[in-house]
Amino acid sequence: MLDAFAKELIARFPLGFVATVTAGGHPSLSPKGTFLVLDDTTVAFGEIRSPQTLTNLAITPEVEVNFIDQWKRKGLRLRGTTKILRRGTDDFGVLWPKWQAQWGALADRINALVVIDITAASQITTPPYDDGATEAEMIALYKTKFAEIYP
Repeated sequence: MLDAFAKELIARFPLGFVATVTAGGHPSLSPKGTFLVLDDTTVAFGEIRSPQTLTNLAITPEVEVNFIDQWKRKGLRLRGTTKILRRGTDDFGVLWPKWQAQWGALADRINALVVIDITAASQITTPPYDDGATEAEMIALYKTKFAEIYP
């Protein structure tokens, strides 16, 4: 389900915007910056400061996650069902070294790993691609825009 584009995007930009639903039925969006691809149908993130996300997922385990390459203006939408692996469990212990290898000391702050079994994945792009824009043109445009913001 995860193609080469999706895997590369998550590896380069591991910040995923995670959409959950509160107990009251309201949408809740929270960025998570510790995503890893586990295999072709599974991704996961390390929960550090997201007790509300865990509460929401305990009630409704379905989730949508968006990743974006802000330079190319291409992204990925994933949907799936979550499992929460809490620190101290065997399943957490098996997977946690992957986060430790990637993020070092930050991994020590992870309270749980949220594993997402992907049920749908699709690429998302910005409208200029519909008009024939190329990746190189999009990258050049946004390099200029970001340079203006952060000279």
